[in-house]
Amino acid sequence: MIIKDFIKEKIGIFKDFPKPGISFKDINSVIKDPEAFRYCIDEFYRIAKALDINVVCIPEARGYIFGSPLAYKLGVGLVPIRKPGKLPGKVMSKSYSLEYGKNTVEIQKDAIKPGDRVLIIDDLLATGGTMKAAIDLVEILGGEVVGALFLIELTDLKGRETLKNYFVESLVQYSI
Repeated sequence: MIIKDFIKEKIGIFKDFPKPGISFKDINSVIKDPEAFRYCIDEFYRIAKALDINVVCIPEARGYIFGSPLAYKLGVGLVPIRKPGKLPGKVMSKSYSLEYGKNTVEIQKDAIKPGDRVLIIDDLLATGGTMKAAIDLVEILGGEVVGALFLIELTDLKGRETLKNYFVESLVQYSI
């Protein structure tokens, strides 16, 4: 699709960032371009509206960029999944591995109710570690994860295999 090519052309690529061997896909040039950003949100909306969700979950930090306007447009709740120590009250934590290290994410224990239909959105699917940790937290709280959306997918890192039991969609794909 020509528009998807337009989005892909907007994504900056930085070799050896944040460490040697990583080819970082930078979304800043996409989100600063009103036409490109609008297209991304509209595409996410087109996909998400068919999923009958009532909550959008957004992993810190770049998931916030796409998830916030998407939740607004869908008229559903928005739940952040954050790094340790950033959420008040009782939280649940999940540690995981990612393509260049380890991390932990947290969610407030009362953020998801049993039966909630949840979509999780982030900027990048690499190994699937962040998304799987987010999914695990939602499911522990009784939510049903009905899908995971991404702007970018790094196909060679096989994140879809990690998420094989879930609906997964990405707007652009790269082979590394």
